[in-house]
Amino acid sequence: MGSPIETLIRKTVTTGVNVLADFNRKRLREPVGGNPFLHGIHAPMTEELTLTDLTVTGTIPSGLNGQYLRIGPNPVAAHPASYHWFMGDGMIHALAIAGGRATGYRNRWIRSDAVAKARGLAPAPGPRHNFDTVNTNVVDIAGRTFALVEAGSYPVELDVTLEHQAYNPFDGGLKGSFSAHPHRDPRTGEHHAICYDAFDPETIRHVVIDAAGRVTREEPIAVEHGPMIHDCAITDRFAIILDMPCTFSVKTLIAGHGFPYRWNPAHPPRIGLMPRHGTQEDVIWCDVAPGYVFHVANAYDAPDGRVVMDVCAYDTMFGEGARGPDAKPRGLERWTIDPLGKSVAITTIDAAPQEFPRADERFFGQPYRYAWSMATPTVPEARVVGATRLYAHDLAMGTRQVHDFGADRHPGEFVFVPETPDAPEGHGWLIGLVVDMAQQTTDCVIIDARDFEGAPVAVIHLPHRVPPGFHGNWIA
Repeated sequence: MGSPIETLIRKTVTTGVNVLADFNRKRLREPVGGNPFLHGIHAPMTEELTLTDLTVTGTIPSGLNGQYLRIGPNPVAAHPASYHWFMGDGMIHALAIAGGRATGYRNRWIRSDAVAKARGLAPAPGPRHNFDTVNTNVVDIAGRTFALVEAGSYPVELDVTLEHQAYNPFDGGLKGSFSAHPHRDPRTGEHHAICYDAFDPETIRHVVIDAAGRVTREEPIAVEHGPMIHDCAITDRFAIILDMPCTFSVKTLIAGHGFPYRWNPAHPPRIGLMPRHGTQEDVIWCDVAPGYVFHVANAYDAPDGRVVMDVCAYDTMFGEGARGPDAKPRGLERWTIDPLGKSVAITTIDAAPQEFPRADERFFGQPYRYAWSMATPTVPEARVVGATRLYAHDLAMGTRQVHDFGADRHPGEFVFVPETPDAPEGHGWLIGLVVDMAQQTTDCVIIDARDFEGAPVAVIHLPHRVPPGFHGNWIA
């Protein structure tokens, strides 16, 4: 039957209370100047394109053969007063590279029921779970490509053309929701995820998918208030849970806002160290100072038994009326977690505002040296994207390098691709999209990570603006 609060939420979003939410949504006032996530750099694309004649500046490394994929919100239609950036219809952008050539670009909406209806198309087949908007990450799991979102929907499996889409709970192995951030253990080939469900605020789950793509673990963990847990981390010993004070808000939902999570000072912040094969009784909960974390760069077990985790942190997140990330960034921090003292010590690596930290993922869950991130505006603007720089952190030397793309050129998340499977850490390329607002175009930029501040080795030019999105990956 579910807990009382789960029953309340299900009634809220499925029965007469939802009528009140719809009524209030229509009464919400559009923000002065319009919703910033529907205008300017965030204005949605209106077409699905297939381009084969792409201009390239520089030389694409011959070792890059595959696709760079990036997903983000691109609403077919949105109510400006209630729209939240995290709720937009998903759109994937794919740029294919082979033999030193850019062989093509295409963008396609994830064909949810709403997108299919709006565009007069057949919806993607497959089972639904709670909702079907998928817009946050696109990953390779066991040689198959999946688009992901957190809090409810099943993943969507994609073919290389993006035309064939199907909602797929890993061939029926996944019973509940999934995560936008599963992390692959390079030593075992397993993917680990901490998953939450908007319809079940008192339970999260540690999900493990083995190297063959089969769900082997879906372990429940009791929580309170329905925390939003966007990312996680792993070490050799633990799956790491970020239980922070951003929680489900029935009040916000009933008020008509599209995204029902808000900052909740009554929710005690804590980090959970879950033994990789343990149960909820084995989780070591460690108190941490208030704050919020979307993304982890990496984590690992220290020789003295503590756990080291590097994150991009904020003071708070999602205050009243938020239509996207709205809090003061604290920069890149190191959280050292003591499982004996059940405490977390926080030190600042770099106080500059930044997001989307990425590492050389061959070293995920292990001691590592390099992390790369995207600068964000100094003042917490609603746009989130607006700076022109990327950062490269040498964590062993304590130094930072800057790659500045210049005025009106705004990068998103960049991903690291090793030069060869056994290349030393950091020997490879960084790939990502850069929006040129003056020209209303987009470049896919390839940077040699060993010459981070130098000119890109190659730039693939797209003749249109790709709105900022969330996450992407290189899939060979």
